[in-house]
Amino acid sequence: MPAPTTLSARNLVRSHGRHRVVNDVSFSLHRGEVLGLLGHNGAGKSTTLMMLSGALQPSSGHVEVCDFDLARRPDLGKACLGFLPEHPPLYRDMRVDDQLLFAARLHSVTREQLAEYLELAKRRCGLLDWGQRLIGELSKGYQQRVGIAQAIIHQPAVIILDEPTVGLDPAQIRDVRGLIRELGDSSSVILSTHLLHEVEQVCDRAVILREGRAIFSGTLDELRAHSDIESSFMRLNADAESELS
Repeated sequence: MPAPTTLSARNLVRSHGRHRVVNDVSFSLHRGEVLGLLGHNGAGKSTTLMMLSGALQPSSGHVEVCDFDLARRPDLGKACLGFLPEHPPLYRDMRVDDQLLFAARLHSVTREQLAEYLELAKRRCGLLDWGQRLIGELSKGYQQRVGIAQAIIHQPAVIILDEPTVGLDPAQIRDVRGLIRELGDSSSVILSTHLLHEVEQVCDRAVILREGRAIFSGTLDELRAHSDIESSFMRLNADAESELS
C-alpha cells in the first residue's frame, strides 16, 4: 500500500508582469520521503517553496497540504507545515528557548505540550545544552539548527527547507544532512539545493527546475538511468536550453 500523499502541487504558476518565474510546475510528496528541489540559481526554487508554504500566492494553480487546499483553508494547511527560508527569521537578542517557545505558540502548541515539544525539537537539532544562549552569540551552524528546530517545533507532517546548508562548514553540513535524513523517517521533507551530491546523499526523489519549468520529476534511480546524477543534470539542462532557444 503506497504511503499517503502529504503535499500536492498542481500547475503552479507565478508571474511578475509578463515574466513567468514559475511555469506550470506539478509534483507530489508522500509520507516518509525526502524530495530534492534542484536547479541553478534563478531557476525558481525559492519562489516555488514560498508558494508551497503559503507565504506567496500562486498566480494560478493549487497546493494541497494533508488534503487541505492551502488557498481555501490556509489555517489548517499551514498547521501541517514547517518552513525554513534561506535566511532563518531569528531574533538575535532572544535566547534559544524563548525563540522556540515563541514559534511553538505561533503554531498553537498547547501549554500542556510546550515542554515536551521544546525538548524534542532541541534534542533532534542538538540544542539541549544551548537553550539559555543568545541566538546572536551562536555560530552560523547553530543558528541554522535553531531555524530548523523552529520549523519542526509543532511536529509538522511536511517540512520545507530552503538551502539549509549554505554557508556552513563541512562538519556542520554533515550534521544538518543527518538531521534531514532523520526528519524524513517520520515526516515528509522538501529540500531546495543546487548541490547535486547533497541530493544524492539525503533524497529519495528529485524535481529539477530550469527557468521556472520542471524538466525532470522522478526517483534518483530514474535520474541515474543512463549516467551519474551530475551528467544527467547537465544533459537535462542542455536539452531544456535547446528547446527554449
